[in-house]
Amino acid sequence: MATSKRRFKAEIDGHTYTIIGSASDRHMETVTRMMNEQIEQLKKLAPDLSDQEIATLLAFNAISDQVDKQAELLKMQPDDAKA
Repeated sequence: MATSKRRFKAEIDGHTYTIIGSASDRHMETVTRMMNEQIEQLKKLAPDLSDQEIATLLAFNAISDQVDKQAELLKMQPDDAKA
């Protein structure tokens, strides 16, 4: 059964985006809040960064976290499932 797509309006760093996906509103609100918190942290730590540089660093961190989680999942799998 296909998951229905929904629209969610997110305000990220003062810009409004319409996100289309199947996640709940609570999930989308949490992601939006966390992004805004991380943007603010980066702006305080490195005020000379451009918006594009901040976005690139956020994306890099997100993918790095994804790689770490994938590695953890692979460690939990039985050896015969890894092949």
